[in-house]
Amino acid sequence: MVFSDILRLLIEERGLTQKQLAKDLHIAVSTLGGYVQGTSEPDFDTLKRLAQYFEVSADYLLDFRTGKAKSHKEDDLLRVYRAMSPYMQEVFLEQGKAVLKLSVKTADGTEG
Repeated sequence: MVFSDILRLLIEERGLTQKQLAKDLHIAVSTLGGYVQGTSEPDFDTLKRLAQYFEVSADYLLDFRTGKAKSHKEDDLLRVYRAMSPYMQEVFLEQGKAVLKLSVKTADGTEG
């Protein structure tokens, strides 16, 4: 995925308009439009602000992965978790632990 596709996806996930995002980031709507259309790319400072705004890494925005970098799924999981209420975060964690325990039990035939 390229930067413009990732940015478009994040904007859609948040239910934002380009006008609102541009206002929040203090950039021109036309500048943001260039990023979304893929005709221009943000400078380093704007890239950092976009990452902070969407609570993702700059690597995620740039689709840059190394062996040690988090995957897109990990970033997606973190975004979902952060969007939950504290109560739902606890429920989510407990469910995740239960699934992990079940998968270990299933994989080796023993109690996890």
